[in-house]
Amino acid sequence: MATVIDTVTGARPRHPEKQSRPDTPMLRKPEWLRVRAPGSPGYAATRATVKEHGLTTVCEEAACPNIGECWSINHATMMIMGDTCTRACAFCNVITGKPQPLDPTEPARVGDAVAKMGLKHVVITSVDRDDLADGGAAHFAAVVRAIRAAAPATTIEILTPDFLRKPVAAAELVIDAKPDVFNHNLETVPRLYLSIRPGARYFHSLRLLERVKERDPEQFTKSGLMVGLGETKEEVMQVMDDMRTAGIDFLTIGQYLQPTRKHAAIDRYVTPDEFHAYEEIARAKGFLMVSASPLTRSSHHAGEDFARLQAARRAKDAAA
Repeated sequence: MATVIDTVTGARPRHPEKQSRPDTPMLRKPEWLRVRAPGSPGYAATRATVKEHGLTTVCEEAACPNIGECWSINHATMMIMGDTCTRACAFCNVITGKPQPLDPTEPARVGDAVAKMGLKHVVITSVDRDDLADGGAAHFAAVVRAIRAAAPATTIEILTPDFLRKPVAAAELVIDAKPDVFNHNLETVPRLYLSIRPGARYFHSLRLLERVKERDPEQFTKSGLMVGLGETKEEVMQVMDDMRTAGIDFLTIGQYLQPTRKHAAIDRYVTPDEFHAYEEIARAKGFLMVSASPLTRSSHHAGEDFARLQAARRAKDAAA
């Protein structure tokens, strides 16, 4: 497909692969989803550190609504392996296209940035790299090791791709790097995968998280769902059951927010009361930690949640 150029600015569109899609309606946000624009001194300091080390963050690339809050307290989620994804999920704001080769200096730069920012807990995510033989697994493991070397007191949470159609050993490279939390988001219910996450497979993603527990039972596992895409309550509850069968410790549930008219439309805005009900149901099903709210995202309050996750495990072990 030919690249469309903006005749006014000369810029390439952010999502050329979505330009042929019909426009979708965009619902007005309710009051409970409105956040202040970023601009605090802390936000500026975090942004300066990120730029100084030449890092990409999912906070910016995915247009996260919590960027002002998180960056104001020196918390940024690093996105490794470039800013260009090989997939074109209908919900995602990250650029799709042909990525650049991996930068071998990136692990050290991430480690240095984590140390300079003095982070107690860091979240590392990435684009999908289906172009790489191992899906980027060795690079992910190198980043974890670099952070351990530069900031040994920092706990590490990773949010990985699914390593679909890659050797089993690829995911094992990442597991064996021993992050404190291994996160991979299922994103939505199985029925919606073909329209929302067509490049992924629900049971493959579930199996990835199950394999983490089989290989390293002490490693925390985590996964997340977006709601407001047309799923039913019963479908969400079934995903919870699937997650618990796979031994997943921590569940996040947040409202899907539509980046542009070329992305999947919002079916509805789920109310705060409904999120509270989902949280109560998930806790009853045995998750050690649950975060469910309109603005919940995988890395939002990740450090505080990790501390609570550890406390919940200690309490569970003591009661056993």
